[in-house]
Amino acid sequence: MSAAAKQFNYQTRLSAGKHWSLRVRRGIVLRLTDLQGGANVGMVMYNADDTLERYNAPDTLKCQHTFHLRQGHCLYSDMGRVLASVVEDSVGGHDTVCGNADRRMVDERYGRRDYQNDRNDWHQNGHDAFLVELSKYALEGRDLPANINWFSKCAVKADGGISLVPDNSEPGSTVALRFEMDALVLLHTCPHPLAETETYPEGEVELSLSVAEPRREDDECANSCDENRRGFRNNELYYQGA
Repeated sequence: MSAAAKQFNYQTRLSAGKHWSLRVRRGIVLRLTDLQGGANVGMVMYNADDTLERYNAPDTLKCQHTFHLRQGHCLYSDMGRVLASVVEDSVGGHDTVCGNADRRMVDERYGRRDYQNDRNDWHQNGHDAFLVELSKYALEGRDLPANINWFSKCAVKADGGISLVPDNSEPGSTVALRFEMDALVLLHTCPHPLAETETYPEGEVELSLSVAEPRREDDECANSCDENRRGFRNNELYYQGA
């Protein structure tokens, strides 16, 4: 049985260079679909009831002994709780170390365009896109943690540098997150900071929300390592206390 329901309660599409946010309740699955291939979806998450608790990239990677996110992994907060689980993934190797491109990087790579002059053809960057969404919840730049870049995979070069793996995500690629806590989710579809494309991206990403299947005893994410079992127990204690 799939870890996520197939009946979608909500669907929308975001073209490249857009941003989105929503309070997502635990037990909901968010599925992202790269419609044309080559997408990048930056994402950060917070405890919806206490935004001081937020996604923690170092803890997520070190407790699962990985450099890349893929199906079976959990996304940890800085309080040792599981914000979400990766329950489906047709890509593998998603980046969670490279951060965002800022305005200077995007202007230098693709040419400066602003909304006042270019309207929907302007060149938004991931850092500013997150700041716009943060402001809707009385948050600001200092509240921005390291983000995930879904559909983008990075490789370590022989000299220790990092490069973006080209053509990592094919058209129709998907990744699905099952939320284990009520979470405030922010995302953007702006270029990856290591992207080397000559033109600003033009593809679309589909977002779908559905109700998850009940988590089973043999759940892949909860049982992939001892740390994840502890993380889920921390969640249970948190909601019992609440």
